[in-house]
Amino acid sequence: MIFRTLTALAALTLVSAAAAQAPSERPTTFRPADVFALEYANDPQISPDGRRVAYVRVSADIMTDRFRRAIWLVDADGGAHQPLVQGAGSYSSPVWSPRGDRIAYLANEERRAEVRVYYPDTAQSATLARLPAGANNLTWSPDGASLAFQMFVAEQPPQPAALPRKPEGAEWAAPARVVDGVVYRFDGQGYLPSGYTQIFVLPSDGGTPRQLTFQARNHNGRLSWSADGGTLYFSANAEDGWEYEPVESAVYSLDLDTLDLRRLTDRRGGEDAPTLSPNGRRLAYVGFDDREQGYQVTELYVADADGANPRALTRSLDRDVQNPQWAGNSALYFLFDDRGVTKLGRVDVNSGRVSTVLEGVGGTDLGRPYTSGAFSVNAQGRFAATITNPRRPGDVVAGGAGRTRDLTALNADLFAGRILPDAEHIVARSTADGREIDAWVVRPPNFDPNQRYPLLLEIHGGPFAAYGPVFSAEVQMFAAAGYIVVYANPRGSTSYGGEFGNLIHHAYPSQDFDDLMSVVDEVIRREPVDPEKLFVTGGSGGGVLTAWIVGSTDRFAAAMVQKPVINWTSFVLTADFYPFFARYWFGEMPWADGAQERYWARSPLSRVGNVTTPTAVMVGEEDYRTPVSEAQQYYQALRLRRVPTRLILIPGSPHDIAQRPTGMIAKVTNTLAWFAEHGGPQLDGAAESAQTR
Repeated sequence: MIFRTLTALAALTLVSAAAAQAPSERPTTFRPADVFALEYANDPQISPDGRRVAYVRVSADIMTDRFRRAIWLVDADGGAHQPLVQGAGSYSSPVWSPRGDRIAYLANEERRAEVRVYYPDTAQSATLARLPAGANNLTWSPDGASLAFQMFVAEQPPQPAALPRKPEGAEWAAPARVVDGVVYRFDGQGYLPSGYTQIFVLPSDGGTPRQLTFQARNHNGRLSWSADGGTLYFSANAEDGWEYEPVESAVYSLDLDTLDLRRLTDRRGGEDAPTLSPNGRRLAYVGFDDREQGYQVTELYVADADGANPRALTRSLDRDVQNPQWAGNSALYFLFDDRGVTKLGRVDVNSGRVSTVLEGVGGTDLGRPYTSGAFSVNAQGRFAATITNPRRPGDVVAGGAGRTRDLTALNADLFAGRILPDAEHIVARSTADGREIDAWVVRPPNFDPNQRYPLLLEIHGGPFAAYGPVFSAEVQMFAAAGYIVVYANPRGSTSYGGEFGNLIHHAYPSQDFDDLMSVVDEVIRREPVDPEKLFVTGGSGGGVLTAWIVGSTDRFAAAMVQKPVINWTSFVLTADFYPFFARYWFGEMPWADGAQERYWARSPLSRVGNVTTPTAVMVGEEDYRTPVSEAQQYYQALRLRRVPTRLILIPGSPHDIAQRPTGMIAKVTNTLAWFAEHGGPQLDGAAESAQTR
């Protein structure tokens, strides 16, 4: 408790120092308090006629410490920018009706979920249904008469040993929680209630939702209607043994009259995101053949409407295809990441020709520079998308026929007068095997090439994920504190194809250490870095690698290990998604003959005896992905070795510490405070004031 109080006070002091400015002194760098003023766009939905875009506008609420979601409308020329709905609740998932005369959306106010519809001609909304739980995948029928969606349906949990009747007025402890499911808790959700996600249909002029599925399965994949409105298509794993098959899914059809369920695809592996062509003749979906690899590239397939005659359209692309959408009956648009850059792609269904429509898509992740993005497209190929760069969180653009127009500039007011450094792309050659490793360097504001700077290496998680040249509030704060920041995509990162991604298959951390040290050496060669002031941090998979680095070298002045895996044996048996990790990341259970030796060889805990670097550890107290016990093991091991350390617990936080604004700030300020104690820039009020002049 003492350490938690001290670190919380340190964080508050740093935030206050960053925010405190004389009335005549306008800040010129990005400050921790600016997190509360950030906004970004998500889920842009272009109207059927291409003239308007509805999108979700996300902003931080300083009073509730939450990110709020509102829905806004903007013309495709950037005019008439106005709210559709905003307020104390959260509003999401805008979907245009087929004729463009209505917009359905989801509203959550005071823990009450509703399906609503907005009428643009009157600027009024009506509630169609109040729901006991939140809805997903809201989808119009082709005639606009119905809406399909998915919702969790609770069931009575098992009570094999119920307590006797409680006397009136007695205060007893809560009854025992009885668990008999395979995945029984999940990060960000806690212990899961009993029940399943089912499919519903609702009249678009209001009424009672009608439940269509009743299996003891989760029917939770994207929904798509047949052209005649009589059948729904979706992806799920509705087969026996589904709980033990973490990546298995297939495309199913559901007859709305008979409620007959039919499986249309049969590969062993994931088949997701089904979507019917407007004429109903072709079925598109993404999928892969499950080889039980850590990384498996998702391809785009097209088949007949009944699932027959499937063929891959993007096999030569060797990049993950995301969110395919039809533009007419002969073209599909989709997102893919290529060397850290998210792009909007197009494929001609007849010829198979793939082309890039737009680069720089993203901006829907504020904290770290992960690839991301959202888009929609109409029948004529007009699209709306989120776009980003290192100095710009997600904004909306619209385009078509080779032209693109910016529709929003949500942070122009906040960034006016601020110096936001760009990210420069560099390439390092790994000492492991000479492979090219992409990285990006962000210099401090008011950078002086004649001055020497500390270097901060920030490592992404996943490990199957990718960083790119996108906005990152955390990187901007690190740079504003006086660091040259570098982040990279070592082997195992996505967006480089299957071979590169699987270089760490059954071997992680593999040679990521060599890749990252090569990146650090390349930055030192290029930039005015003080080699005695090197710092390192990363979260999740980045926490694994940070702990591995300090167990392998003493070249860093200090480290911050965030939400790590420290002991692979304890992790694979305590993490939320445990049917996946041992099977796909190790290929063997930890009790198999000889497995413990292999698990231990890949565990950062095996190298704790080498650590001399001052190393702090941070984790959310409600992290079920990399459980708190992993961070505690490392902290306690470092304590027993008398290595300078600190355990920082973020109350109420799941794995995504930055899901709340103060969580993002706490991540950065606690890291900066730890580094300042071990040779990093001092962040007292005077130093901060000097930096912002």
